[in-house]
Amino acid sequence: MDTIIKKKKWTTKRILTITGVALLAVLILASFFSTTGKSKLNVDTQRITISQVTKGNFQEFIPIDGVVLPIKTIYLDATEGGQVQNILVEDGATLTQGQPIIQLTNTDLQLEMVNRETAVFDLINNLQHTRNLMQQNRIAQLNQLADIDFKLTEAKRVFDMNKKLYEDKVIPRQEYLESQNNYNYQMRKRQLTRQTLRQDSVSMQHQISQMQESVTRMKSNLDLMRKKMDDLTIKAPVAGQITSLNAEIGESKTRGQRIGQIDVLNGFKVRANIDEHYISRIFTGQKGEFAFNGKTYELSVKKIFTQVTNGQFQVDMEFTREVPQGIRRGQTLQVRLALSDQTQAVLVAKGGFYQKTGGNWIFKVDENGKKAYRTDIRLGRQNPEYYEVLEGLSPGDKVVTSSYESYEDMGELVINDSSN
Repeated sequence: MDTIIKKKKWTTKRILTITGVALLAVLILASFFSTTGKSKLNVDTQRITISQVTKGNFQEFIPIDGVVLPIKTIYLDATEGGQVQNILVEDGATLTQGQPIIQLTNTDLQLEMVNRETAVFDLINNLQHTRNLMQQNRIAQLNQLADIDFKLTEAKRVFDMNKKLYEDKVIPRQEYLESQNNYNYQMRKRQLTRQTLRQDSVSMQHQISQMQESVTRMKSNLDLMRKKMDDLTIKAPVAGQITSLNAEIGESKTRGQRIGQIDVLNGFKVRANIDEHYISRIFTGQKGEFAFNGKTYELSVKKIFTQVTNGQFQVDMEFTREVPQGIRRGQTLQVRLALSDQTQAVLVAKGGFYQKTGGNWIFKVDENGKKAYRTDIRLGRQNPEYYEVLEGLSPGDKVVTSSYESYEDMGELVINDSSN
């Protein structure tokens, strides 16, 4: 009689099949949770930063470092080259306008000055001598004219007398004609002498005028030469404080060489370097502010230097109201330069989360503060302190703003307080 063999319910093949299916399901679920961001991670409150979303005034600004400079700086260059003979002030001294600073000496310039003075004196002497000669010549010509006038008068008297006698047939025709020819000769001679006298007078005046013009030009050149000699004494063009004085006794200075500078002390300005990224957003009149001794002061962009050097350009800013008491040249100020007006906005504090999320999502903490869930957001403008939230968060929400390094792929954070 055959024995009925019961069929096994859990065969090895069946067990292996079920196990495989189960493993496959686990892998599918793990893959699903990892790709859909539903994986969890325990984090310690001491290792993260939780910030509250707020609503308030928002303004785009950039922090820049500004250096306090005098409102105006005058550079001192050597107008004439020479050797430093005397230094009359010390670096940092406060000067009045026209006060001597440095005396230079230049023997070549001094010799040229002497030669020009001698040339002017010689020309003046020549002019005087020429005038004397011309005057003597004119006197001689006038004397000659006087003699001719006398002879003409006498010739006319004889001619008139002989004419009457000839008409009365007292004298011969020959004597009458001689007196007539002599009278005509004296008349012609007088005309030529007067013409010569006029021409000599005109020539004399022209020659004297030319010599006077030469004297005037040489005197003008001499005045310029004296000014060059005066330029050997370098003086303060304006009142102020001399800085960067660069001169030593006996040192040679060439024309145009920088000697120092004078800072005008009736005001200050602030010069700042700005990243070239912002060059299209900076304009004159733009406002900035800084804190000094517990008080806030306002600045305004006065001038923009568009030349870019090492990725930066410069601006000059002026104080719009009062200048801080005690501020000094060369002092560095931390300036907040506004790029927009203040507006109301939803704000979230800046933090390391942005490096991993690009501002597209953030971990939002639930009401109990025990968990944080991945939430999509959209950010707008930013400043060094806040991001402007356009979508995804509301005032009062709490979010994790610290770095998401090593858990940027998580979908949920379980927050544990290790201090308890």
